[in-house]
Amino acid sequence: MSLRLYDTSTRTVRTFEPLEEGRVGMYVCGATPQATPHIGHLRSGVIYDVLLRWLRASGHQVIFTRNVTDIDDKILDVAARQDVPWFAVAEGNQRIFTRGYETLGCLPPTVEPRATGHVPEMIVLMRRLMENGHAYAAGGDVYFDVRSWADRYGALSNQKIENMRSAADSPNEDCKRDPRDFALWKGAKPGEPSWETPWGAGRPGWHLECSAMATKYLGPTFDIHGGGVDLIFPHHENEIAQSQAAGDGFARYWMHNGLLTIDGEKMSKSLGNVVLLTDLLDRARPVEVRYYLASAHYRSLMDYSDTALAEAVSAYQRIEGFVTRAAEVTGPGEPATTLPQRFVDAMNDDLGVPQALAVVHETVREGNNALASNDLETVRGHLAAVRAMTGVLGLDPLSPEWSAGGEDDLHPVVDALVKVALEQRQAARARKDYAAADAVRDGLTAAGIVVEDTPHGPRWELKRG
Repeated sequence: MSLRLYDTSTRTVRTFEPLEEGRVGMYVCGATPQATPHIGHLRSGVIYDVLLRWLRASGHQVIFTRNVTDIDDKILDVAARQDVPWFAVAEGNQRIFTRGYETLGCLPPTVEPRATGHVPEMIVLMRRLMENGHAYAAGGDVYFDVRSWADRYGALSNQKIENMRSAADSPNEDCKRDPRDFALWKGAKPGEPSWETPWGAGRPGWHLECSAMATKYLGPTFDIHGGGVDLIFPHHENEIAQSQAAGDGFARYWMHNGLLTIDGEKMSKSLGNVVLLTDLLDRARPVEVRYYLASAHYRSLMDYSDTALAEAVSAYQRIEGFVTRAAEVTGPGEPATTLPQRFVDAMNDDLGVPQALAVVHETVREGNNALASNDLETVRGHLAAVRAMTGVLGLDPLSPEWSAGGEDDLHPVVDALVKVALEQRQAARARKDYAAADAVRDGLTAAGIVVEDTPHGPRWELKRG
């Protein structure tokens, strides 16, 4: 089965056929870094990282573009309140976004353009729209004329133009031909940053930047445009309108991930219900947080709770436990070169990660049974399969980003000391001094070291949670 994706623009699951065989252009709306990221932002990062990895695993070369909106009303408001330069707000928070993506194992985009670096492309796009009769300058601003695109405007969000709310992105409402006309360019205000254009100094509107950057790096028509479901209207609706009205084909597939909420409400600083990555890292390791954020279907609404996170931690540790025990017995080996067909089918069915993880856990259970019966050939095969599947999801426990390593890693030192203690325990058991053996084990447990007796001898690991 070929990859099939839910396309918001047609409201159907469609077979994915790239514009160019073996090559995919993908644009994802990135951060507006007026504040530090919460886990809803990072869920989106993990989701599109899984898509990127799956496209590459399926044999595609991918140009992945994720923008940064580094100039925006919200950024200017924060800068004014904190009495700092606007670019310091944007750059400082963007670095935290980047660290968050990296902490959760997200691969870097091919290019990560910033809005402020693409004003020339925006000027060209506005000129094209004016020449086509779809934009106009008024009151120092430049607006898109939605009535000039009335037969298509609203198709993505499945709305009629007469039922839409006014565009609340400009204070100069009296200058608009229609209240729903949205700002392509905002005229310069005292104390705000601005750039020169043929229509006066100012700064970009929110929607214009994405169209300009997407087509610069991916061409006038490209394969996939992604973002959160909250961006369907007005942001993505407006991107389509301005791009296609200018003559570009723009995105062929529109993907939207569900939100991550708390008690059914969208995370928002104004509501005081924001959960930061640092909050989760107090309760789970980065790889466990990644498992949690990736485990639900990307289109589903995900309501955060400590219980759900704890369940995800336990689920990942079951995978990790098998991989660790199997690698100790058979060696780590290499991930399988061929993925189980049921896993492939799940991933190809609109990126069905929950069903794919079910295949992983079934393979883990079979592998554990093989370990119990000392069937090392089966263990070896199941270890390779699990590593291949979790590798595609960015969750392989033996991947260098998750496994212990580095000059500062104390694991070899601890391992040597624990082995000495376990040898003393074994010697005590051999002479039937079970009190002494239990005392060694109790001492290790108190130090946070869990000992497990296996058919292949005792093994240890650090206690988690």
